[in-house]
Amino acid sequence: MTTVRVRLTLIYSGLFLLTSVVLLVTVNLLLRQALRSRIGGLPDPPDAPVRGDLVDRPPPLPDLVEEVINYQWGVAALTVGVLALVSVIVGWLVAGRILRPIHRITATARRLSVSNLHERIALSGPRDELKELADTFDAMLDRLERSVEAQRRFIANASHELRTPLAVQRAAIEIGLPEDVGEIRDKLLFHNHRTENLIDALLVLAQAEHGLDRRRPVALDEVVRLVLAEGGSDDITVTARTEPFVVDGDPVLLNRLVTNLVDNAIRYNRSGGTVEITLTHGVLTVRNTGPEVPRERFGDLFEPFRRLHTTREQGTGLGLSIVASIAKAHGADVRVSPNPGGGLELAVVFARHPGRLRGITTNPL
Repeated sequence: MTTVRVRLTLIYSGLFLLTSVVLLVTVNLLLRQALRSRIGGLPDPPDAPVRGDLVDRPPPLPDLVEEVINYQWGVAALTVGVLALVSVIVGWLVAGRILRPIHRITATARRLSVSNLHERIALSGPRDELKELADTFDAMLDRLERSVEAQRRFIANASHELRTPLAVQRAAIEIGLPEDVGEIRDKLLFHNHRTENLIDALLVLAQAEHGLDRRRPVALDEVVRLVLAEGGSDDITVTARTEPFVVDGDPVLLNRLVTNLVDNAIRYNRSGGTVEITLTHGVLTVRNTGPEVPRERFGDLFEPFRRLHTTREQGTGLGLSIVASIAKAHGADVRVSPNPGGGLELAVVFARHPGRLRGITTNPL
């Protein structure tokens, strides 16, 4: 596929060569016609003088005209060849200069994310179509930045306004209800806790989808060990094999990513099943022995509020959606494949970051 610069170069060179060839051909044809007309009107030359046995005769005028015209055609052909090379070089340079603002706009668009929406193209120069395009793009970024800032303020306000009444409700249930209504009390506390988890998950999902404002080196192997030390299941065997790996990102979001992967593998599992976690060469892999999932349903795993099976513990339906959003915010890819015998293998592939090797550890839980 040819680029715009190549096409512009070909157009410039083609037009230049076409006009040059037409000009040279026209000049040569008119010159031949003029010479023949002028020579045809001249009187015949006198007889040439005789010098001994040699006769000093000049060449006939018509032959001289043909020699001049042929020489003119040769010079014209050489000139067209040189001009062809020069026109390609000049056309390439001119096309590059004309398209330079387009490259600047493209580079800015590729570099932009939620964390650097304050950047602008700020194209200088004459008020032409490219300047108008850059200014339109900058105006769009202004609107987008204001929208993102409004969403961030809404998330912060929602976090405060939603968590506070839930905390008050939980305290009222725990303190105000008597012991003889234990079943109702437990059910209210369960739904209260579930609502809190749902709100927390939605807020984390919104934060991950907005990108990362700040990054810092995070030891992902330490995050895995911390998550495994804090959680687990009595009838699910969890094993982990990790090697040192550093990710530039947010430690809280990375902790939630690992937590959701492990919780999902435990929740969607069979009694007495296993969960295997590995971290090697920048790939975090979580395998479980849960139910089989058809390949055509893989895409639904990362959609919010999608539950493919009845689980041991009802979740919010946002676990893997949050995983996908956090991975995208860190420049990672999430891949899913069926595990032989049932269950899934979820792999999060991070960009490589140089880290100090400290050896490989194995943690059976």
